[in-house]
Amino acid sequence: MSELTHEVQNMICLAKGVNHGPAPIPEEGKWVQAKEIKDISGFTHGIGWCAPQQGACKLSLNVKDGIIKEALVETIGCSGMTHSAAMAAEILAGKTLLEAVNTDLVCDAINTAMRELFLQIIYGRTQTAFSENGLPIGAGLEDLGKGLRSQVGTMYSTTEKGPRYLEMAEGYVTKLAVDDKDLIIGYEFINFGRMMDMIKAGTEPKEAMEKATGRYGRFDDAVKYIDPRKE
Repeated sequence: MSELTHEVQNMICLAKGVNHGPAPIPEEGKWVQAKEIKDISGFTHGIGWCAPQQGACKLSLNVKDGIIKEALVETIGCSGMTHSAAMAAEILAGKTLLEAVNTDLVCDAINTAMRELFLQIIYGRTQTAFSENGLPIGAGLEDLGKGLRSQVGTMYSTTEKGPRYLEMAEGYVTKLAVDDKDLIIGYEFINFGRMMDMIKAGTEPKEAMEKATGRYGRFDDAVKYIDPRKE
């Protein structure tokens, strides 16, 4: 028996009444009374940030019976985070949720994302809460789409010169279409994922770039086209 204070030693003993265990949480199509880490399963995403808020991490985990079976680590805004993400990817897979939340994942933003995911998963707030048996290992890659590249939006704007679209989910923006009022009405882009897949398959780079180029909006109606990085 642990040591008791004098006040507690002098108390009389009363019986414990209601003891119905933890509230069930939804997990992969089941209602689970989670008492140990191995009782936890689910697939979910979360966002983390570092103290100076210089960069952010989107972390996706697929957890089966308390063990991280799949991890997708996406970072933006800080060059060092990319190397931290490489290390975190090696660290995370195979760890229990409890180990992972108490492990240095190299970058503060990734650590914060892990904390946020831990909370979602243990409370049953996962993408797979009501999906029977959850998602198969490999489902995280579906978030990346063809070419397996993160969905990135990069825009820049100043009061003096207005907005510039630099990258969209479709790809790297090469031209902005502008109307007679200097409004952006469309853009041309290169889908890097598709382009690199074609180059790796033997297509000449120039041809691959042309095939991976697309246009969005009223591109053909423009009175001028500008390079958003130079003009």
